[in-house]
Amino acid sequence: MIIDLKHIFVKDNSSLPIEYSLDMSDVEFMGEYPLKKPVKINGTISNKASLVRFEAQISYDFEAGCDRCGEYTVRTHTLTFDKSLAVSIEGEESDTILITPDMKLDLDELVYSEVIVNLPMKHLCSEECRGICFKCGKNLNDGDCDCPKKEIDPRLAVLADLLKENND
Repeated sequence: MIIDLKHIFVKDNSSLPIEYSLDMSDVEFMGEYPLKKPVKINGTISNKASLVRFEAQISYDFEAGCDRCGEYTVRTHTLTFDKSLAVSIEGEESDTILITPDMKLDLDELVYSEVIVNLPMKHLCSEECRGICFKCGKNLNDGDCDCPKKEIDPRLAVLADLLKENND
């Protein structure tokens, strides 16, 4: 969606509400397609004292398997977006200023890049997820498994036998 911002740039105290959804279900991330529902954008582009700002919240549901236990889970993530818009800029580039030389903003491209950069690198079903037992594969969130808690390194098993004999 291309937004024409000419009327915002030329008129002080003007604003444009933004309520938009973007389908990103075709985005592949780490071998999966985790953005099954549309990404939602709510915000405002406003001009106050000749300063044009775009303030918005981007929210999306990330659907994938938990990185610890493997259980499929959905978590909602929200990004706060606050950028100044300018037709041109002199000097250094800035992460907080978006350049719109033709006074048009490609909202799809902007949202796409913000979401991709902020996708979670670690997806957990909960912060307290205990994962799975590395021996038997049981989900430890469902309870403890019957595997021995203390395992002796097979290279040192002979020493453990010697210690047992001395204690008997």
